[in-house]
Amino acid sequence: MLNGHLLGLYEKAIPPEWSWERRLSAAKELGFEYVEISIDETDERVERLYWDKAQRMELLLTCQILKMPLRSMCLSAHRRFPFGSSDKKLRDKAHDLMERAIVFAEDLGIHVIQLAGYDVYYEPSTKQSIEAFLEGMKWSARLAEKHQVMLAMEIMDTSFMNSITKHLWYEGQIKSPWYKVYPDLGNLTAWGSDVEKELEKGISSIVAVHIKETRAVTNTFPGQFKCVPFGTGCVDFVKCFAKLEQLNYKGPYLIEMWNDPEIDNIEAIKDALRFINEKYDLVITNMYKH
Repeated sequence: MLNGHLLGLYEKAIPPEWSWERRLSAAKELGFEYVEISIDETDERVERLYWDKAQRMELLLTCQILKMPLRSMCLSAHRRFPFGSSDKKLRDKAHDLMERAIVFAEDLGIHVIQLAGYDVYYEPSTKQSIEAFLEGMKWSARLAEKHQVMLAMEIMDTSFMNSITKHLWYEGQIKSPWYKVYPDLGNLTAWGSDVEKELEKGISSIVAVHIKETRAVTNTFPGQFKCVPFGTGCVDFVKCFAKLEQLNYKGPYLIEMWNDPEIDNIEAIKDALRFINEKYDLVITNMYKH
């Protein structure tokens, strides 16, 4: 699939009540090569960072037995506990979660921690919140260097970090080989960016790519960044894939979807796979024609 690229599945595409063994087995049966674990802002998923060694090793062993690794982590808990918060307790919690996430990744063999590009989310953004965010990212990058765990900023659903161009400014300030970018094709497209130019500008920093459908931001619509069925949104996947092939991108792709208790989620994932493979096959076919 996808011309030899590693293809991963977001954990949240699978029913949350399933065991890790069942989740990983289902992903493998569907043809995926890894799963991206979620550490979001819910208490249940944040608690994973506080697991003891035995709990971590149990999950690692399950991954090894099934030959289905957790190659990446979506660390969105910082939306609730942001580095830019005006509340020192929240800033301290942000540091604690980052340190725990890096050690967790090291223990589980996770290569990339995807960061949420919010200085703050539930409070107003200010000059002070932006400065605190930058300092937090500098501190995080130094810690990541120590453990050799990659941090990669997602291009987001708010204007604070909605382009690779904006990320690259921070990358220039932080100056670390362990602080890069994890673009989301859906989010990039929804903001009206020139996606091809953005990918070209950031290609030397892209460590993974999210495949997701979105609906565009307009003057009268805030955009839809989650739960948009593939083929019903604004993303030109053929154009995106073609540009990444032209740029000789060889990194992984990750299909980002969300479980819906009202539908058969395994069938939804199969439909998404068919759609994505059809779009990628068009790119490869056109390449060989020329």
